[in-house]
Amino acid sequence: MSSMLEDGQLTGEAEVVWLENLDTIDYVRQALDKVTTRTGKPRYSRDGRLVGYTTLAAGAERDPDSGLFPRRTFFLLPHDRDSDPTGDYQVGAPGEAVDPRTIEPGRAGAKTPRSQTGHAAEIAPAGS
Repeated sequence: MSSMLEDGQLTGEAEVVWLENLDTIDYVRQALDKVTTRTGKPRYSRDGRLVGYTTLAAGAERDPDSGLFPRRTFFLLPHDRDSDPTGDYQVGAPGEAVDPRTIEPGRAGAKTPRSQTGHAAEIAPAGS
């Protein structure tokens, strides 16, 4: 099973809320969590930090099995590139990571040269 989300899993999203400035963040990890509310900051229980989340439209339906709302959270772990630029993800990114600049309500986001190789690759002069 792929760790990448698909647009069809993101029905009912109304807004993406960012808790941090994205200028220095090359990628975010994303997960589809089941929570009790459509809006507001969801509880976060992973290592690392919550960078953003989605809110759902008023008509968004609950998961029929759990009775909870599926909402995306965006997060970073302590060993991710923004905190450890020379670590494991100096080049490359985790499977669930996407460029936050490509995320919109109902759209999963994409891997880009910046998310995979870092901001330095995006701003390096041609031919260097």
